[in-house]
Amino acid sequence: MYLLARAIEKYKSETGRTIIQNTNRKNYEGLAEALSEISNRLPDTSDKLQHEIYPPDKSQTDSKYPFRKYDITGGQIKDAISGIVSNPRHFLIDACYIYLYGIGRKGFESNPVDKNLVLDSENESVGDEVETSTTLPTKTNRKRKKTTSKTLIAIIGILSIVLIIIVSFLVYTSRQFQTVKTDMNIMSYQPTKAEIDSLEGIWLCYTGSPQARISDDNRFHKVVSNILEIKYKNGYFTLTRYGASFNHVGYAQFEAPSIVSIYSHVKSKNDSTESPRHSLLTLNTGKKYIPVISSSWNFDVGERNKIIGIREVLIKQGKGGSIEEVMNEIENSSCQCKVIRWHQDNNEVKTFHLKNELLDSLEMPEIRSLIDEHSILLKDQEDSMMISKGKH
Repeated sequence: MYLLARAIEKYKSETGRTIIQNTNRKNYEGLAEALSEISNRLPDTSDKLQHEIYPPDKSQTDSKYPFRKYDITGGQIKDAISGIVSNPRHFLIDACYIYLYGIGRKGFESNPVDKNLVLDSENESVGDEVETSTTLPTKTNRKRKKTTSKTLIAIIGILSIVLIIIVSFLVYTSRQFQTVKTDMNIMSYQPTKAEIDSLEGIWLCYTGSPQARISDDNRFHKVVSNILEIKYKNGYFTLTRYGASFNHVGYAQFEAPSIVSIYSHVKSKNDSTESPRHSLLTLNTGKKYIPVISSSWNFDVGERNKIIGIREVLIKQGKGGSIEEVMNEIENSSCQCKVIRWHQDNNEVKTFHLKNELLDSLEMPEIRSLIDEHSILLKDQEDSMMISKGKH
């Protein structure tokens, strides 16, 4: 910084040109070109001018300023004199010594002729002083350094305040979430990897809820199939339930070893909670067909949509892959149902037809007794909602 300040003074006295010392690198280009004429001769002047050895530029011998190997740019001078670069290029330093004193840095160290470049310390060399000296010869440079320090302190102060605010917000948010977890008993039990594997995946679900619909005169022994896609996510599970007429979304969590709660509601455009339902199941039965007890709805029209208790049956299909919901295709109209395609990881595709059908038509007789009309519990006793076996 001291060398460049002296070089600017000399350049002004020799050329009559004033260099405005701001952040515009073009202001320093005149001095940069003058120093470059010296720096590009350095490979041939180490013995004569007593500076370190610089290898010649063999790659671009016919290049012109500023594309030669040892060219000095206005940007390099700007960064060095403002203190942005604490260790400027060696050829820039040697060029400054030669420009000011007619000799390189090594020669200057042997016979220093400027006391401002010598430390008043017995423990430090002249070379150390040149790199560490921050004394500028003008009041303008001292004022700039003082202003830079104040700006840096202000920036550090602002960043510290912002950091404190961010940390305080994160702590507050963490405490709020912990309160919600405790009050609502969310994620109170962390499932094992085996439990996660047992629940995550694709499930086929059979439910007898159509049997409780007053609007359907043929509801006796009706059953509907659904597809459940369950994915693990940071201590709990997300859930999409594909139904014959509409879908559910929600989440599931382990309440205790092998005990799972499933919460869902009808998927709507405005994310409102419509027809919420809750299911409980146990996964350690070792059975293919897993009975589920659910607080659900008969999903009838208007005021006929009643809360019911119901047994459902879940059958695990597998894991991985992706679900495709087929809409408005010929396959939908031909089966009068919703079509779900499960694209498995082995590139095979399994197709499910979701619709209301007769329980007796299922090819799995083991589950018929689990979801007949005796598996439904009405909130209020209403004989008109149920068609008994004797009235069929």
